[in-house]
Order: sequence, then structure tokens, then C-alpha cells
Amino acid sequence: MGYGGIDGIINEDRLGLDVVYVQAKRWEANIGEPPIRDFVGALDGEGAQKGIFITTSNFNPSAEKFAERSSKNVVLIDGQQLAKLMIEHNVGVSTKDTYVIKRVDSDYFAETE
Repeated sequence: MGYGGIDGIINEDRLGLDVVYVQAKRWEANIGEPPIRDFVGALDGEGAQKGIFITTSNFNPSAEKFAERSSKNVVLIDGQQLAKLMIEHNVGVSTKDTYVIKRVDSDYFAETE
């Protein structure tokens, strides 16, 4: 994809009647208002109402305020939230180690009369 500031499209229903546009940025620096403004403009250009802007870094307060004020429904996902979602949905991650934690079974040691 990558045209007009849109990196992907998610169909919320099987018929594609409700779509969410996605932009993803692998940045180290915080993202400010201009990239969010450009993304909202790209949503306008597509006639879209919903968008998700994902970054591996963070959003500064002006970017967050712009997304909140926008007439579009824009969700911002920063690097920390992205990592949590990846772990929660087992996407792009693998299990390295599994630990078993034991506890004493008090029923085993119950006194019998």
C-alpha cells in the first residue's frame, strides 16, 4: 500500500462496508502533530472516518490533542501499547521460556482424626 499516507486497510466486516485505515511509523523520536495532521488529511482523501496510527516510539501531547480534536475517529498506538497488544494476541512474538510455580498442597498435609 503506502499511497497517500495510508499503509494498510482493515475491513471491520466481511463485506468491507466499514473500513479502518492504518499508518505505521518505525521511529525513535516522538511523533508530533504534523504526521497526525497528514494522516487525517489522507483519511479525508479516502473518504474514511476511522484510522489507526501506530508507532514504535511515542506521541507528544500536541499529537494526542490533535487526534482527540479531529472529526475523524483516530486511535494512536505507541510502542508500549503496541508491545502489549503483540504479546496479548501472540503476534510477532514467541515463547522463550515457561516457568512452573509450585505451591504446597495443604490438603496433602491435612490432619486425619
